[in-house]
Amino acid sequence: MKKKIAILGSTGSIGKTLINIVDKNKDDFEIVLLTAKDNYAELLKQANKFKVKNLVITNKNSFLRLIKKVRNKNINVYNNFSCFNSIFKKKIDYSMVAISGIDGLNPTLNLIRYSKEIAIANKEAIICGWDLIKRLLKKYKVKFIPVDSEHFSIWFALRNIDISNVEKIYITASGGPFFNYSKKQLSNVKISDTLKHPNWVMGKKITVDSATLMNKVFEIIEAKNIFDIDYKNLSIIRHSQSFIHSIIKFKNGILKFIAHDTTMKIPIYNSIYNQHTKYIRTRNLNIDHLNNMNFNRIDYKVFPIDKIFKLLPNQSSLFETILISANDKFVDLYLKKKINFVNFHKELLRFIQLNEFIKYKTKKVKNIEDILILNEYVRLKIDKMYI
Repeated sequence: MKKKIAILGSTGSIGKTLINIVDKNKDDFEIVLLTAKDNYAELLKQANKFKVKNLVITNKNSFLRLIKKVRNKNINVYNNFSCFNSIFKKKIDYSMVAISGIDGLNPTLNLIRYSKEIAIANKEAIICGWDLIKRLLKKYKVKFIPVDSEHFSIWFALRNIDISNVEKIYITASGGPFFNYSKKQLSNVKISDTLKHPNWVMGKKITVDSATLMNKVFEIIEAKNIFDIDYKNLSIIRHSQSFIHSIIKFKNGILKFIAHDTTMKIPIYNSIYNQHTKYIRTRNLNIDHLNNMNFNRIDYKVFPIDKIFKLLPNQSSLFETILISANDKFVDLYLKKKINFVNFHKELLRFIQLNEFIKYKTKKVKNIEDILILNEYVRLKIDKMYI
């Protein structure tokens, strides 16, 4: 029997990777739903190829164009995510949430109740709304699979192992393009240099996050949430080759790590084929890699993300929404040349430590509206401060 699946964000890089996996294994899957923000042409192409009957496209203009394109076809097109009750008459087998940004939180929460398994590649949802997600996963008895390569590797390594047996989890960082730079060198870097990641091909926003190492701040928060482990038991180390994604040190003295090629295809493939019933083509084992497993400490004088870690509350709070929202805006300001790279952390730290925001460290997330309202407020405040 074919596995019924839904892909939220099917026209992005994660979504396309999953689409390619499905394409090579058509006899195993039936796509029930595909969604996109505004790329209606690609969405329609996917729908035609896989005979998908339900599409969501959230951009109003793209929605109107897509409606015209499917007029004589047996395809349902929706403009928002309130349609799930109409689409899913019973639970589907697997869902992938590959929508970027806080916009991905609401559909994630809505989709959980209709899925037996849900794979989430949305950092913002896990960081800002984990308490809400966890509550629904438990209520509807849904299996959760993290898709970020770091968290997937931890999840894979810890299957059937109690987290109390873990002494330390190390999340690896490539270091981005400027890892060996001094502060003086960073003051002269260009945006084009920032967007040249040494190992991964990614969108602009996540590539900037990698260069500032903010992506590792977010991955530490994600790991704390997903695996219910204290910040004191989490750390970042540099591994420039990027083929080892995490290292787990157990209390019995054993170290365990997961290594794979620098492609998201592997965690995505294993999230949907989690019983290992299929083979995936990968590069042959590179002995040179194994003979050069270089690890280095982070220079916090150049990349002062340690100051952010000291601000994070032990319990999930609305403060993480402030951090996510502020970082998004500062990345945008950097790409628009409103701030330079060397001042990025300084400006971000100054903002999130404003008196009006520090109080949110003790405020728990009660509902999604708390997150969305605060996100909008932070963005508007930064706009006023930097225009």
